[in-house]
Amino acid sequence: MPVRQSVGVHSPSGVELAGLASLLVAVPAVALLGNSGRKHTGAARRAHLLLAAGAAVATGAALAGLVSALMAHEQMRAHVRTLGQAVAVAMALGTLTLLAGTLMLPGAAENRRAALRHLLDGLVIAAALWFVGWTLVSEPTRILGDLTPVRCLSVLLGAGVATIATGLTTILAVHAHRPRHVTVRVAAGVTLVAISATALPGGICQGGPVVILLGALLLPAGLVVVARAVKVADRPVTVSGDIIQRGTGYAFVPMTAMVIAGTCHILAGGEIAGLGFLGASIEGFALVSRQYLALGDVRSYTLRLRQREAHFRELAHTDPLTGLANRRGLVRALREPAVPGRPRTLVGLDLDGFKNVNDMRGHDVGDAVLAEVGARLRAHLSHGDVAARLGGDEFAVLMRATPDEAMAAGERLLAVLCEPYETEEGSVFLSASVGVAGSLTPGDTCELMRDADLALRYAKQRGKNRVERYQKRYDELLRRHSVLENELRHAIERDQLRLVFQPVVALPSVRPVGAEALLRWHHPDLGSVRPDEFIPVAEESGLIGMLGAWVLDQACGQLAQWLTAGHDVWVSVNLSPKELHAADYAGQVAAVLDKYGVPPQRLVLEVTEHAVATDMDELIRRLVELRSTGVRIALDDFGAGYSSLGQLRNLPVDILKIDHALVAEPESRTGTAAPLVDVVVRLGHRLGLEVLAEGIGTPAQREIVEAAGCRLGQGSLFGWGVPAEHLEAQLRAGRSCGSRQVPAPRSRPAPIAPGVPARSQIVMLGPGMRQVRAVLPTDPAFSSDQDVRSVDAPREMGQS
Repeated sequence: MPVRQSVGVHSPSGVELAGLASLLVAVPAVALLGNSGRKHTGAARRAHLLLAAGAAVATGAALAGLVSALMAHEQMRAHVRTLGQAVAVAMALGTLTLLAGTLMLPGAAENRRAALRHLLDGLVIAAALWFVGWTLVSEPTRILGDLTPVRCLSVLLGAGVATIATGLTTILAVHAHRPRHVTVRVAAGVTLVAISATALPGGICQGGPVVILLGALLLPAGLVVVARAVKVADRPVTVSGDIIQRGTGYAFVPMTAMVIAGTCHILAGGEIAGLGFLGASIEGFALVSRQYLALGDVRSYTLRLRQREAHFRELAHTDPLTGLANRRGLVRALREPAVPGRPRTLVGLDLDGFKNVNDMRGHDVGDAVLAEVGARLRAHLSHGDVAARLGGDEFAVLMRATPDEAMAAGERLLAVLCEPYETEEGSVFLSASVGVAGSLTPGDTCELMRDADLALRYAKQRGKNRVERYQKRYDELLRRHSVLENELRHAIERDQLRLVFQPVVALPSVRPVGAEALLRWHHPDLGSVRPDEFIPVAEESGLIGMLGAWVLDQACGQLAQWLTAGHDVWVSVNLSPKELHAADYAGQVAAVLDKYGVPPQRLVLEVTEHAVATDMDELIRRLVELRSTGVRIALDDFGAGYSSLGQLRNLPVDILKIDHALVAEPESRTGTAAPLVDVVVRLGHRLGLEVLAEGIGTPAQREIVEAAGCRLGQGSLFGWGVPAEHLEAQLRAGRSCGSRQVPAPRSRPAPIAPGVPARSQIVMLGPGMRQVRAVLPTDPAFSSDQDVRSVDAPREMGQS
């Protein structure tokens, strides 16, 4: 019978055993990667799990291949080449998995598209390395000589993966996202694993123990580098502010290397064989793909740039608070071509008294009101209309409508804007003024805006809370306003101003006892300019202080002359609210009185009811300062609608001037006083005020005033404003008649101050003095004085 040959087992060498031992070191690194993956979520978790999976596959393939090679029988040595190819394929898969995990690390790329760009750039470098390497190891260069490995799948596959890993590592070192050092260390470790995937299968295939040991050493070394880098990434990393944009000039380096290597290879007599052609082809396809991707990026960037540009352009033409167009947006809409047959009309809107909302309730409430205004305007726009906030509380609406249609729309918007505004601080009530300007043909946008602004301006001047349509004469009024402002600045120095005096008479004797100083302006070119025309101009332009100072000085000078001549008379001067609130105005009045030596009680300062509509506490403080100088205060135009009875009781005034509208009330046939005049006179006397009826123009009106018990009168019945010398003649005539003289207006007790007993109050008698007067509120004459005593007190004690 045949003799069975004994089968011998291959005895592993010490080098192979050392390689096997080194591979066992990779197992803890694989476990560390798997544990790190379980700590993360999202993309970071997937990246770490891919790294762990790739490391496990590469390590398992290497161990299985090396153990199989060591335990192979002698007759199986012919199949070792097949074993090496299987190990090469498995380790290549593991290495590619590691590369995929590296690209997915949060620090490798900003997004997937960036990761794809990194991969293509890595292929460009890898193909160049492959081609250059092939030219060096192939004929005729054959740089390794006899050590050139046999062409087999194990070597080629491993070398291809190693070049890809090297190229990708190079790209990540240049273009990786922040923090870059972690990603580069992971990629470098994967590159070591890729080199091991070339050496270990190649050593098994060609029977090289030293090469096997090299591969066995590189595999755990690479995995340890990856594991340590991932462990560092688990800790919080401080991201630097490096945002340097690196260029793409590196693509020229591999192409230059390929051209030089290929040229030298051909000049040396070599040929471009299959492996070289493969490298060149991969290089070409990678470059074309990269270029295609770059073009896609450019298109994407261009689209996003256009979108951002459109967004920022829209922001530049939009008001951020209300969401409406701003002034630029309105101008852009005005410059757009007009629709044929549909004229454009601009409606300007402005909130009346909005500043008080900001001052009293804060800017947060004011912003909420403005936002609500924008919402209301948007809700009432027609198709094609453009609403804009021009600034502050000024709005505008561009309509495709005729001026008549726009006027109707303006009335609707006015009603909408006048509705209460509900805020966290409570309801806010505001009115609005509206100006309408239209153009039948497209014209200058600035002209249309100016016309609407003029109409809005006159809507405010005519009482607010109304709609005003632009008229041609507004241009003339505007030009005249400008001329008046310029000429008024030089009116004093050019001696164009003068004072006239309207007499105030005692009733029923009709004897002149005082006069009101009235300002007149006669311009050599403009003629006589009415006070109701140039006084508002002076107030708007800030010239009212200069004019008021001049009037006060001239009036006191004239009063001093009359007093020196022996006339028992007093003079009243109108006081603008802006003058009243000027700093140290009381000091200016005192200085003028001292300059001319005029007794303070002979000067009366008239404050209109309009001033009462301002801050009451501040007004009382200012009036108390003026009364501390000794001058008298008159409340002018009482009955015009601003003041109330409660305010009148608290105001420190001495004279109550009844508005001419009340005096002109239709009188009764029986000759009795008109009801309102009678009520006002009784009220004034009860409050301890001297009552003066102004605007008396007929004997019937005089009878009504006298019947009501009014002791002072003023009006055209007794004379218009006349020059000082004419009034002085009337004063001399009055003295010669020997009629009973009426003294200057008596002082009225100051309002009851907080904390003072109800039956006593402080009365200012002059600088540095005060009087405590007991008052019986139920006394009809308001004149019962008890416990009168004078004490020294500083001037500040007169404030209420």
